[in-house]
Amino acid sequence: MNAESIQGWLLAVGVPAEVVSIGAEADNAWCLVRDDEGFEVFWREQGNRYDWARFSSEDVACHYLFGRLVWAQVVRGAVGLLPQPGGSEPPADTTQPVSVPTDEPAEAPATEG
Repeated sequence: MNAESIQGWLLAVGVPAEVVSIGAEADNAWCLVRDDEGFEVFWREQGNRYDWARFSSEDVACHYLFGRLVWAQVVRGAVGLLPQPGGSEPPADTTQPVSVPTDEPAEAPATEG
């Protein structure tokens, strides 16, 4: 993935073109710009940069931006799991909570006396 192809990939997953600026800074947009040290990715609003990250690789910068924006699409429900063959539901989450040990001693069980 590179700066020339990322816009098409983002459009394909429903990210509106107006929230992405490739090659130039723009307010109220995620920006991907090249500078002397590599590539910068950030949200720009009212002339300020937020969630700024720098990458030496164009490919890595594009994948970072793509991942952030696709995750936002998943969270808001715009993209998600594909329907399963045969109309079945996706598998349920079968993970179990994990007990985390603490430094405090466990209480002794109550005894009848």
